[in-house]
Amino acid sequence: MEQFQELIKKWQSLRITSVSDLDNALDSFKVEFAYNSGKIENDRVTYHDTREIFENGKVTGYTGETRAIFEQQNQKLCYEYLKEKIVSKEPLSMELLKETHRILTAGTYDERRFLVNNERPGEFKKHDYVVGKDEIGAAPQDVEQEISELLEEVCAYSGAEILTLAAYFHCKFESIHPFADGNGRTGRTLMNYILMTHDYPPVVIYNDDKPVYVECLNKFDTQGEIDAMVSFLRYEISKTWIKYFDRSQHRQASDKKLDGYVSKHRKHNDFPEL
Repeated sequence: MEQFQELIKKWQSLRITSVSDLDNALDSFKVEFAYNSGKIENDRVTYHDTREIFENGKVTGYTGETRAIFEQQNQKLCYEYLKEKIVSKEPLSMELLKETHRILTAGTYDERRFLVNNERPGEFKKHDYVVGKDEIGAAPQDVEQEISELLEEVCAYSGAEILTLAAYFHCKFESIHPFADGNGRTGRTLMNYILMTHDYPPVVIYNDDKPVYVECLNKFDTQGEIDAMVSFLRYEISKTWIKYFDRSQHRQASDKKLDGYVSKHRKHNDFPEL
């Protein structure tokens, strides 16, 4: 727990007050998050392709499934949409939620959803898509009301338990399953939006940890139990940021200029008198 609190303090010490500050803080995170969030839903997503999209805006010589590329490109576009709102701490709203989904799922709906069921990115589902053996998911006619109530709850919260707030939003959002597709990617993105607008570092849900992640969601769905997800997010945030801050410290150490080393040796009389 102490290590986790130390990570939170280090994140807050970055004092992010501009988009450029945020870009710098999330430099390596953006690719890591997009890759793992995409990989959880689509096994064809690769780290190499994701990095190319974020660094070059395109993938050269790609011969794989086009949907995988669309999804990763959309993740980059979604960050561009959200970053100014993160810095200004704009409250989560219905418009922001729907637009986030629209950007993340543009060009990715399959034929059945798009043509047969008339589903659209950025619009709540028109048909029932039950999830898992317990048939999780609100009925289409109830989605608007349930999401409105969730947003009202989240925006009204003024306490200090930010990790619980983010975990609750994510579990509840996935339980409602408001869209025909893309609920996981949207939920993880908006969970990070909540964390960052409350001065907490965002989290990568690693694909390697997917079984534990799914179990935490299931515990909320079947038992209304949130503690497992809170503990899981604490673990994943630590996993996400310990390496980052360690690398930053190493860079700071290696960034020392020649004068600093020369002065140190002169102080200790390491240079012979000439």
